[in-house]
Amino acid sequence: MRNIDIQSIKQRFGIIGNSPLLNYAIQVAAQVAPTDMTVLITGESGSGKESFSKIIHHLSPRKHGQFIAINCGAIPEGTIDSELFGHEKGSFTGATDTRKGYFEVTDGGTIFLDEIGEMPLGTQARLLRVLENGEFIKVGSSKVQKTDVRVVAATNVNLINAVEKGRFREDLYYRLNTVPITVPPLRERGEDIYLLFRKFASDFAERYRVKPISLTEDAVEELLSFRFPGNIRQLKNIVEQISVLEYDRELDANKLRHYLPREQGGSQVPALLAKEPGADQSFSERDLLYKVLFDMRRDVSELKKLVFELMTRQPGDNELLKEHSHLFENIEKVNHVRPYKGAEQPEPYYLPVQHPRNEEEYDERVEDISHETEEEGLSLESMEKEMILKALKKHNNKRKYAANDLGISERTLYRKLKQYDIEN
Repeated sequence: MRNIDIQSIKQRFGIIGNSPLLNYAIQVAAQVAPTDMTVLITGESGSGKESFSKIIHHLSPRKHGQFIAINCGAIPEGTIDSELFGHEKGSFTGATDTRKGYFEVTDGGTIFLDEIGEMPLGTQARLLRVLENGEFIKVGSSKVQKTDVRVVAATNVNLINAVEKGRFREDLYYRLNTVPITVPPLRERGEDIYLLFRKFASDFAERYRVKPISLTEDAVEELLSFRFPGNIRQLKNIVEQISVLEYDRELDANKLRHYLPREQGGSQVPALLAKEPGADQSFSERDLLYKVLFDMRRDVSELKKLVFELMTRQPGDNELLKEHSHLFENIEKVNHVRPYKGAEQPEPYYLPVQHPRNEEEYDERVEDISHETEEEGLSLESMEKEMILKALKKHNNKRKYAANDLGISERTLYRKLKQYDIEN
């Protein structure tokens, strides 16, 4: 296998970052570039998929041929066949001349089909024929033409789901997916976020002839903890906005928060992380999922206790309690009632559960419940401690990367280390 200088590729194509996931994607792109294999690039919107298509083209024997990038989602369904394969004069209303399509124009070059998941089914059949036989037919023609074009496709949707729903051809999916490349989202690239921030700040300072903006330490931490659903495109827009609007060229965390939009839904559930090639697999997505489920179970249990406590203190809720008693089957009898101000004292009410036959049995059951609750709390804490230790081990005790893996801020991780007396 030939030696690949990833750093020189980054410099040539203006790629910023040192994330292992990013480096691996660049390595795959460089390895497949000299071949004629079809490549499918997947990644979220704004993560920089087009840069990888350029790497593949310019490092290939086709580098002197044409490179055309086409957004399939931006071309109307009625004209996309004409755009890609051309048309004959008079083939449809408005076709006043014969027109060459992109597959004819780029013969010997590379076509980058972005948002391939938005391509209509009819056009997908035509594309499959090009990939299989190198043949296409212009709209309104019966003549078969040959072309030698390499196709690099990209999508931000799950094509497997699209295939299951009948929106994407299964045979085309497997033909496109000869070599898959996954571009990591910005939130999984760690320190790359700050490197890109500084690069954009410098670029905009030069463009607008102002002093580059900078961040305090707490602002950097705030920046790294933001999830950036819009990825690099969103980060670039935020940096440009700050560069234009801020008079103070150094921002602390409070000022930076004004420019970081709140995410829709506000979910704080940790993201399931993609695995790096060769990484320690002991800290898995399953661990994170278990943590979320156990936290939910604990919260629901505490909420049920709180609701039961409030309802037993409110006279007149006996019927409501009986109606929904199945929700509180694991909560024992509450033998206290708030003093009632009135002529009559209401009788104490109980949940319809199995009561103890004597005081000794009651004491034993209360002790069992207390012990079970204590054990559950201890197991949750031990699980959390174990997950933290695994994350630290995976990243050689580097807190920032471990915190990113756990989906928490570095400040929260530091507090947990003190809580569990973990020496880092």
